[in-house]
Amino acid sequence: MYQVIYDGNCNLCVNLVKLLETLDRGERFLYAPMQDQPTLDRFGITAKDCELGMILLSLEAPAQRWQGSEAAEEIGRLLPLGSVFVNAYRSLPGVKWMGDRTYEQIRDHRYALFGERDTTYQSIYPACDSGSCGVGASDSHPAS
Repeated sequence: MYQVIYDGNCNLCVNLVKLLETLDRGERFLYAPMQDQPTLDRFGITAKDCELGMILLSLEAPAQRWQGSEAAEEIGRLLPLGSVFVNAYRSLPGVKWMGDRTYEQIRDHRYALFGERDTTYQSIYPACDSGSCGVGASDSHPAS
């Protein structure tokens, strides 16, 4: 399992998380907004860390982390057949560099480009401390 830490106040970020929730259905990924301080504390992540973009970490080895465009690529790679597309993307000369710069621009201007939510989005597949993360989550949290 993997933990995705996203900006729960960013319209683009939330819509991408909702898409990922639909595709994955909690099989590989659990989610926590960057605004969830207890989850950040549990993984030793600071607000300053979050400024560099979304974070993906392995729940089996939390020291194994990806951030920003690297996190987006790793999420894509972990989806069924995703590695084919990610490997092709990474192998094209200059495309990865351009993708990294595009991610940075969107990250730094996401509220101006896509707007900011009035409330922080809480995933239907949330992070939790109980060890039973995701079990029954779709029944207990209505989709927004």
